Amino acid sequence: MKIVISLGGSLINPGRINYPFLSSFKKTIKKFSRHKIIIVTGGGKVARDYIEALKDKSERVRSLIGISATRLNAMLVSNFLDADVFIPDSSDEIKKILKRKNLVVCGALGYRKDMTSDGTAADLAREIKADFLVNMTNVKGLFDKDPRKFKNARFISEISFFDFLKMLDKMKYKPGQHFVLDRPAARIISRHKIKTAILNNAKNLEKLLKREKFAGTIIF
Repeated sequence: MKIVISLGGSLINPGRINYPFLSSFKKTIKKFSRHKIIIVTGGGKVARDYIEALKDKSERVRSLIGISATRLNAMLVSNFLDADVFIPDSSDEIKKILKRKNLVVCGALGYRKDMTSDGTAADLAREIKADFLVNMTNVKGLFDKDPRKFKNARFISEISFFDFLKMLDKMKYKPGQHFVLDRPAARIISRHKIKTAILNNAKNLEKLLKREKFAGTIIF
């Protein structure tokens, strides 16, 4: 099995290092060590704080700041998982590492307009023909609106690629954008029919990889 995980910075460091999450995540990843796994880390609060501090700068400058934050998180996660000190910065490097190792951790792979780490993860899932793209974030799945702001937000357990893309097309991209999956990623998974799961903890990740019922959202 080949899996790509887009690991949200909100889970890695919501304000301080989230050791309980990282410890449970490590245990789950170790259980599936015979499979090929790519983990792409997001920038989270660190990226958003730095981007906000430079809000008068260009979109490119702010995006590059965000990319640096994703790579910092990748260094943390990679070493926490005993994966590698080296953080690849291209898909070619990642595929070379996968030939000799089963686990690779990276951040965003360079500047591309309107692209975030989710888009990077979706693109890698396409390149390696992954069985699953898993987006791990700080909400349990997809809602019709932000559940942290709206008490009447409706949870969506299943949604088609087409309908998910329609939801995202109503949103405007900005650097540091916080949503369960970004527009570039949605387009990639829709075009290449990459089954995608959105979930928020290691327990549900394990259930998904065991093909058991889990709490989260499936996009198919």
